[in-house]
Amino acid sequence: MAVLQISVFLESQPGHLKRVLAALVAAGINVRGYSVSDTGDYGIARFILDKPAEALDVLRTQGWAAAQAEVICIRLLDRPGELARVMGVIAEAGINVLYSYSLISTIIAIHVDPISPAEAALKNQPVELVTQEEISSTSVRV
Repeated sequence: MAVLQISVFLESQPGHLKRVLAALVAAGINVRGYSVSDTGDYGIARFILDKPAEALDVLRTQGWAAAQAEVICIRLLDRPGELARVMGVIAEAGINVLYSYSLISTIIAIHVDPISPAEAALKNQPVELVTQEEISSTSVRV
């Protein structure tokens, strides 16, 4: 039941992630989930995609260092303690979680510096900035 994940190594520069995403869009590939982590001058973008084999070909054709790996995807119940329970099951089996991220939500978290200009840039776009109060609500829309 493993799912293929595609990882791309990126320069930590404005626009690099956009170019990777544009290549996926041009190929008709849909992002189902993603994570980007920063390691200084470079970062790693991890993607769950509807067409992972095609995505790997597209990315490598564009000259990006890309790799695939198998991951497991789990649908959790939206209730307190569910993530802790599942991680406990994995830990009790003696298995180490190397990394984890969430999928298929239209709410994403983006860490930028500074935040205020990014919020201003998005203000008149067809997106909704989500508040902490909404995240804390028991009826958050995803």
